[in-house]
Amino acid sequence: MHIGKLRHRITLQQPFETQNDYGAFVTTWQDVSTVWAEIKPISGREYFSAQQVQSEVSTQIWIRYRKGIVPTMRIEHNGKHYEIISVLNYQGLNKALQLMCKEIAYG
Repeated sequence: MHIGKLRHRITLQQPFETQNDYGAFVTTWQDVSTVWAEIKPISGREYFSAQQVQSEVSTQIWIRYRKGIVPTMRIEHNGKHYEIISVLNYQGLNKALQLMCKEIAYG
């Protein structure tokens, strides 16, 4: 992994269940850490779902190896959020993680 490619600052977040005033449980996101990363969009597509046009962007995010990254987490970068689909330990060397992600479209 070349250090110069890690030029994006991302925040890893994990889900946290809280109870609102009405007693219902609501998922909020808690920051775990902020790290340097390389973000590579690898594909995009549009499709129809429930009579609405939806878009999906697949993205590879590379970070230095760290323990505890799981697919239930998400990534925040410049106001965009990415759902982690899979976490791959590159060549099993514990030096880099390849995070296969999908951009979460709100609205």
